[in-house]
Amino acid sequence: MHNDLNYPSIEARDLGVELAGREVLRGISFSLKPGEQVAVVGPNGAGKTTLLRALMGLVPRRGDVVLHGRGPRPAAFVAQRSDLDLDFPATVFQLISCGRRSSTGRHRWRRRADRQATERALARVGLDGLQDRGLRELSGGQLQRAFLARALVQDADILLLDEPFAAVDSETVESICELLNSLASEQRTILTVSHDLPLVRTHFDRCLTMNRTLISDGHPDEVLRSDELERLIFSR
Repeated sequence: MHNDLNYPSIEARDLGVELAGREVLRGISFSLKPGEQVAVVGPNGAGKTTLLRALMGLVPRRGDVVLHGRGPRPAAFVAQRSDLDLDFPATVFQLISCGRRSSTGRHRWRRRADRQATERALARVGLDGLQDRGLRELSGGQLQRAFLARALVQDADILLLDEPFAAVDSETVESICELLNSLASEQRTILTVSHDLPLVRTHFDRCLTMNRTLISDGHPDEVLRSDELERLIFSR
């Protein structure tokens, strides 16, 4: 990562996405600094998940996106749990190990360093001892922490998280928040889609509200006022 903490870790300039002939995102510009925890808020269908995918280059996009970080994979994307096939015959350890394969190449991910990185990630998210369990054996909160561990083993400076607090209990929410605080203290940048407005107000440094385009960008107390939320809902 760049040594200057005022240097952006994410820069998006006039970002747009069109899918199946429909404009999903248009004219989105923002920059984030190392160590910031930023929430993305908007109504259903606002393009929040598409924004994360566009930043990762997973969908065709217009405009410019620059991710500043170490190595060939500066950013890691944590998708919603519903994107995972829980019937796939994989253990927790194998799921998390896949993060190492993405950064070390298809045939080089079983090195000793990769195993050690996976074990450290398991411990950091509180899943040590569960590495041999199947995915169906995990609770919703445990599965979410496994997703986060898969991102951690990539050693990315930028984490893009899609609804990590959805359908988990309050204890898991608290443990995820503690983990994200720890990662932010290491100057990692965290961009999180969330519908939990009280949590956004108390946990995040900054909030981007969007409805296909960027509506507001600022401190959660400012951009989540009732008048701003009304403007957000009717902004299309």
